[in-house]
This record gives sequence, C-alpha cells and structure tokens, in this order.
Amino acid sequence: MLDEIEGTVLGHRDGHGFVTRADGQPDIYLPPNEMRAVLHKDRVKVRIVRSDRKGRPEGRVLEIIERTSKTIIGRLLQESGIWIVVPEDKCYGQDVLIPKAATGLAKTGQVVVVELTEPPSLYGQPVGRIKEVLGEVDDPGMEIEIAVRKYSVPHEFSDACIALARTLPDQVRPQDKKHRVDLTDVPLVTIDGEDARDFDDAVYCEPVKIGKGKTAVEGWRLLVAIADVSHYVENGSAIDIDAYERATSVYFPRRVIPMLPEKLSNGLCSLNPEVERLCMVCDMMVSADGEVTAYQFYPAVMWSHARFTYTEVAAILANTRGPEALKRQERVPDLINLHDVYRALLQARARRGAVDFETVETQIVCDESGRIEKIIPRTRNDAHKIVEEAMLAANVCSADFIAQSKHAGLFRVHEGPTPEKKEILRNYLKVTGVGLSISDNPSPGEFQAIANATKDRPDAQQIHSMLLRSMQQAIYTPVNEGHFGLAFDAYTHFTSPIRRYPDLLVHRVIKAILAKTKYQLPVLPLPGEAHAKLSRRLEKGLAARVAEPGQKPKKLSIDTQAWQAAGLHCSANERRADEASRDVEAWLKCKYMREHLGEEYWGVVSSVTSFGIFVTLDAMYVEGLVHITELGGDYFKFDEMRQELRGERTGMRYAIGTRLQVQVSRVDLDGRRIDFRLIHEGEGTVSRGGKDKELSRAAGSRDATAGESASATGKRSSRKISEPDARSPKTASKSKSTSKDPGRKPRRRS
Repeated sequence: MLDEIEGTVLGHRDGHGFVTRADGQPDIYLPPNEMRAVLHKDRVKVRIVRSDRKGRPEGRVLEIIERTSKTIIGRLLQESGIWIVVPEDKCYGQDVLIPKAATGLAKTGQVVVVELTEPPSLYGQPVGRIKEVLGEVDDPGMEIEIAVRKYSVPHEFSDACIALARTLPDQVRPQDKKHRVDLTDVPLVTIDGEDARDFDDAVYCEPVKIGKGKTAVEGWRLLVAIADVSHYVENGSAIDIDAYERATSVYFPRRVIPMLPEKLSNGLCSLNPEVERLCMVCDMMVSADGEVTAYQFYPAVMWSHARFTYTEVAAILANTRGPEALKRQERVPDLINLHDVYRALLQARARRGAVDFETVETQIVCDESGRIEKIIPRTRNDAHKIVEEAMLAANVCSADFIAQSKHAGLFRVHEGPTPEKKEILRNYLKVTGVGLSISDNPSPGEFQAIANATKDRPDAQQIHSMLLRSMQQAIYTPVNEGHFGLAFDAYTHFTSPIRRYPDLLVHRVIKAILAKTKYQLPVLPLPGEAHAKLSRRLEKGLAARVAEPGQKPKKLSIDTQAWQAAGLHCSANERRADEASRDVEAWLKCKYMREHLGEEYWGVVSSVTSFGIFVTLDAMYVEGLVHITELGGDYFKFDEMRQELRGERTGMRYAIGTRLQVQVSRVDLDGRRIDFRLIHEGEGTVSRGGKDKELSRAAGSRDATAGESASATGKRSSRKISEPDARSPKTASKSKSTSKDPGRKPRRRS
C-alpha cells in the first residue's frame, strides 16, 4: 500500500498547488485538476502517484482533513448577472460565487471580506457571503486593511483587554515604587527615530575604575533601562492574552498595529521624557577592550532626562560645539561617554568575528493620502550603532543570567548554514573569483572575512546579500544553541517588551530569578487552527532539536513543550508580520510605478531565475522583472553556480550585478508585479562568448517579489538586530525565450 501523506495545501497563482509536508520532505505537486476541490491552506491527505516532468513528486488528494478557517478578501464583481468575489490573494485559484441575497450592502468593485458557506468541489466553485465591506480599492490605507486580513493579523483588541487597560493608572503611583531602585537622578536618555512614539529603552554611561587598588583599570558603567511592561501586564490577564495572540507589533508605512493598547505602548510603559516610569535595568561594567566584566539586573524607577533623535545625536557627536550641542550642553558629556563605550564594544564585536554586513535599507516616504512620494535609502549613523551595541550587550547579559540560573526561557537562536547552503555558497564564491571560502564547520568570522575582503568590489552589495542568504532564519526556542551571526554563545531579546512578546517573557523570567521563584507560563487560549498547528509541529520532531547526533529524539517535558510552543508561536507571528509589511510595501511600490509607465531607468540585476532577471532601479530602489522573452531569441540556460542566465547560441550572460537600462512596461497591482523591458546593456557588464573572461558582477540570489525590500516606514529597523534570512537559491533549469512564464516571480515552489 502506498503511503498516505498529510500536509497543508499551498496554492499557486497559475492554478496548480503544492502540499507542504510536516516531515520536512520535498513538497508534493498538485496539478490544476487536483486543486479544484481544495483551497489554499486546506489540510489534506494525499498519495504520491508519479513524478512530473520536472522530477517533482505529484500527488492525488485522498481526503480533506481540515478546511481553512480563514476568510477571503477580494473585489466584488458582477459578470453576466452573476456576483463573484475575485480573491486578492492569487493563491486562491478560484473565484467565490456570491448569491444575490448574500451581497449585503456591498457595491460592485468594492473590496470585501467573504466567509465561505460552501467549499469548492470537483464540479462547483466555492460559495460565500459577504461578511464585511472594506471600501473602494483606491481608498487611503486600503492596502493595510487588506494585508491585516489577508495574513490574519489581529488588529482589534478584545473588549476585555480594552476594559482592563482603562483601569490602569495614568502615571506611576507611590505603591508602584516599592522595592525598586530610585534612578530618577541618573540622567538616562532615550535615542530613537524622529517618528517614534513608543520609547522602550533608555541609556546612560559614565567612566569608572574597574577593580581595586593598583589592579584597577579604566572602563565604563553602562546602564540600559527597559520599560517594565510586566508590572502592568499580568500573567494570563486579558491584555496578556491579546499580546500573546499578536506576539509582535506590525509596522506599515504611516501605521502601526501595536502589540499592546495605546495607553500602555505610548503612555504608561513608554519612557517619555521628564516623567517617572518603571523599568528593568541591566547595569553593566564594560572594560576598555569592550568586555562586560560584571552585570546585575534590578527593577527601578527612572526619569528620562531627554528624548534624542538619531540625527540629533549624530550631529552632536560630529561637532560638540555646534548648534545642536549648544541646545543640549548638559547631556553632551554623557553622549561622548556612550560613544566611547560603543567603540570599545565594537572592538569586542570584531574580535568575536560577528557578522556585520553593510546592506542598503530603504524608507518609503508617503504623503497624507498614503501615496508614495519617494523611496530613499535609510542611512545608519553612529547614533544608531551606539544604541544597537548597548542593546546587544543587555540582551547577552539577560541570556547569560537565565542560562546560569538554569531557568527555562526563550532564547533567540540563529544556527549556522546547512550543508546544502554551504555547498552553494562555496561554488558561488569560487566562480565569482572571491579567493576565499568557508570551512566545513564555518565560524561567523569566516563570513566577516569574506565581507571585509570584498567590501571595495563593485559587486560587494550582491556578495554580502549571498552571504546573508546562505544562513538560516533566527527563531525563538527554549533550547539554547547560540547565535551564529552575532557570535554569541547565548542570546535573548530583552530590550523591546512593548513590541515583542518574547521580551516580555524574558522580563518575567528575570524577575522570577531575582525573587528566587519559578516563572510558569500562563495557559493562553489560541484559535483552534493555531493550536492544531503547534501540536502537529511539536509531535513531528521538534524534540529532535535536543537529541544527540545518532540518537533518538528525547521526549520533551511538559514545561519544555510549553516553552517550545511559545517559541514557535512567536517565531511564526514574527514571519507573519514581516510578510504583511512586505505585501503592503509591494502594493505601494506597484501603485507608485503605475505613474511611471513607459519611463526609462538604469538599474542593476538583483536576482536571476530560470524565467528572467529581476532588476532594481538605481533612482527608485524598486524591483521588477525582465522576462526571458525580453532577452532576445536565444536559448537561455540558468546556471545556478554562477547565478546567471547564459545564451547557448550567442554566449550572452546576464548575472547579478549586471547594469541595464530598462523601461517600465507593465504593472500588475493585484499580483504585486512590475515588468520591465530591456533597453540597453551596461558597458562591461554583459559578456558574450563562452570563452570570454567573467565580466559580470555576480552576487547572491534571493527570492524577491516585485517591489520587495527590507524597508518599512515607521519600523525601527535600526533597533532590530540584523538576523540573516533563509531563502533557498533556485534549482537549475533551462528556459527558451519563447516559453511561458512558470511563475513570473521567483518563488520557492515555482
């Protein structure tokens, strides 16, 4: 009897689909006829019946175990007297039929939320009723309304949460200060972006002597004070339940979906200037060589003596007698001390060999109606780096404190590259002539050495991108396996409890350790689908993470399973927030580029696939596809090792880093796609002839959808410690210039 395999359906815009297996084996291809009775995100049981022409296992649906509980967002249209909703998410390959009586107050062309009343079948489309009318597609902010529902981002607090938030005080009360260190006389300050509204960290530094007598050495006392959210958000309370469900704040251009109600996030917990606030403090002694020689944690009450912006601090440090410095004379010495300790911590970072790549990050600037005015590179100055290094130091101390105390908690774990990714990276570095490679058991220092050696090359940006994408994604887990990219043996997130639930949990654990008690995770209710997913993932081998090589996975204790489930939930919701943010950015960029149809720009090839090349425009930082049909009448083969398309007849090569002139030819707002037409090839960047020397500026590939970037206006990206992405490069294949587009944008399952 052939194996019956369970998995989740992932639809594709072209009508076919895939079943992702819980056991980590390759996905199973579902042809269009098998997708007629199922929907994106349905849980099914399939049997592999053959391999398709690409060698992928092809399946037949035997049983639909669980229908997706998600609603569908789309536009209401009327065709030949029949009402239908065309899903906004093209992974849903079928339109939804809407009976006339179920259209409610919706009008044709409006964006609506549909609740399915009848699932699809082999011979019938899904049927639904309109549950909510969002408005017209061009309404300001509509892209965000769509995204929060498309990705099931919780965007409304429960009545119980709102009611409980109203009972909280507006300011720190005398009873709240009991058993806390009074730091109101210490000139702690906050340093954030101009548009920041929640301030969850404050810093202060002063020079000190470390040690006693003749052995004393120069150093610094560094204080990192973090908003004490756990004092107000009680374990298992209504606010806690909502915060856990969200797990993170979600940042969009011009709007934030906060993890906590505004009374907490922008008021009572925010370290606003010149008001008393409760905080948890990491008090560190830092030596001249940047090593933290001692630390302690304690609850305190503080008074922020100033609210600085990154731009302001950078200006003061650049000219301590300039106009910005004159306005803040009392605080200038403290900022100089912070700069000094930062440089020491930076030296320690270099000695550790931590990965520190310089990548371009963009910021979307919108007008009052939400329309993009411009897209600009976001520059990181010394002020950003000062805060980043201080937060890193506090996060490491919190991880060490939890590990030394042998208390369960959530670590931020980032593992090194997989064997497959290592091999791909080695081949790539070889063919691009870097002259350096990585060992079988690479250290972060090896990656940083390659980055340093290539920083002056014209293709440095692409090489650094490839280095990043050879690494895995960071996750939250109770099993500490260190942080590869930052070169730390143990690392947590402690510094942002206003916007990240794992940080809130770390605060609770630290308080429990200080009180010599044990923190117990609350039993927090989750939607049935989320519970089911967590249970399945725990059952399918998460215990293997704590197993010794060659041994059977250890059985996890109930307590460890609870922490593991919390880590999975927070990690998944972090990915969800990123996807929703990217989706909105892509929509905005597509809408922006519709105004530039027919215009010509220079750009650089940023990704290569078997069906074309993606080009990022120099002036706009927007990415679009030059389809393989635009590259001429040759037969192009995708070379995975070199990350290039090569013409078999002409020898023409298009690789990452190639400079091209393109014309904006088409924009698909619904599909989040921008198409370019090739106009001109940049001098010296496109090589002809198989025996020519490598002239193309090759670099790493990535899964980049139209308009996708690392930007998110309002997202405090400088605070979020950069942690590598784990997107797999494409597999090699051939494509004729006359072939159809197999997926248009590079997706893992195209």
